[in-house]
Amino acid sequence: MSPRGWAVLTLAGLVLALAVAAAVLIPWQRPPAPRADQLAALRDLPAEQVARGREFRAALRPGGWAALAIGLLVALGLGLTPLGSRLVELAGRPLGGHWAAQAVLGGLAVVLVADLVTLPFAAWRHAVLTRYGLATNGWGGWAVDLLKSYAVSAVIGAVALLGFYSVIRLAPRWWWALGAAGAAGLVVLLSFVLPVLVEPVFNRFTPMEPGPLRTQLTDLAARDGVPVRDVLVADASRRTRAVNAYVSGLGPTRRIVVYDTLLREATPAEVTAVVAHELGHAKDRDVAVGTLTGALGAAAAVVALYLLGSSGPLLRLAGVDSVAQPRAFPMLVALVTVAGLLSAPAQALMSRRVEARADAHALALTGDPAAFEAMQRRLAGINLADPDPPRLEYLYSASHPSTVERIAAARAYARKTGR
Repeated sequence: MSPRGWAVLTLAGLVLALAVAAAVLIPWQRPPAPRADQLAALRDLPAEQVARGREFRAALRPGGWAALAIGLLVALGLGLTPLGSRLVELAGRPLGGHWAAQAVLGGLAVVLVADLVTLPFAAWRHAVLTRYGLATNGWGGWAVDLLKSYAVSAVIGAVALLGFYSVIRLAPRWWWALGAAGAAGLVVLLSFVLPVLVEPVFNRFTPMEPGPLRTQLTDLAARDGVPVRDVLVADASRRTRAVNAYVSGLGPTRRIVVYDTLLREATPAEVTAVVAHELGHAKDRDVAVGTLTGALGAAAAVVALYLLGSSGPLLRLAGVDSVAQPRAFPMLVALVTVAGLLSAPAQALMSRRVEARADAHALALTGDPAAFEAMQRRLAGINLADPDPPRLEYLYSASHPSTVERIAAARAYARKTGR
């Protein structure tokens, strides 16, 4: 069988494995709360809070959708015309056009151009956040965070690009197989590395001071059977008023992280409700499941890019002879961008189901639906959420159940348990 035939077979196997993993590991059996209960929850929210949240989201919406559209157009313009390949050549020219220079410098140049074109929309978003009082870091802090993000992405991107095109040169017929394995391995590696090496670039983490709340959170984790290395406080207030908490890392790197804004704004019972939700993710191994599906998806993407990138019409549009050339990287970016936009609703649906399961876990673990509902109200108010967003937008991109869905679920739990 030819390498292309093996690639087709491998892609089919990876897609099947991904489908089985999603079918088995995603809690599809958890439908949203009845719509009547959601509307009752919406009526109970303060009208001014609902109006302000909707006004804020409406202010963000044009820039968000425009960024998606312009980003897609830029990706297609660079990837499906000779412009991208010429940019890669130009970036590698100072180092004599060496393949490694084209791979790393050219690849980073393509990504940078796409980022710069959509930069005005990122600035628009920050301006809206500032106007509504959510952003606290000013334009200087925003610029520093942006540069940090570019630097981290450049380091990871350079390593990935150099590794990818090195594999192509070492195994020109079978690079797709090695590349798929490497992409999957990179996803797994980043799951361990990002919490330890990358998160501290953007926030300072300090151990939570000993006291009743810390004891309550560690006891909660122990009772849940979720060992955590530490309970940390992130200095989120230097850039935002938004409140949040999360459990990050796998195995020995797992820790509870609480925003200092959450400690400032919420009651201890509400903080416990948020952390119980995050412990649900750890209990159900959602990070590991996400890593597994991400690794399978990354491997499948590499094989699919090999097969699609071998298409004569696409190569001619991009002005390249082979998908294995660094000059073809913009074409790969275009294909990945289109695939990402098309798969967004499915990813959002899976995320909502996982988050709904974590909500149910929090309710069962704490046995305090009143605190859970109060926390949802507080989250929506401080974070300026639209408690019942437009349906199409919700289906396309919402990663969490809506506020009214979560409140309705808490009330259903209270009715069922008599609490």
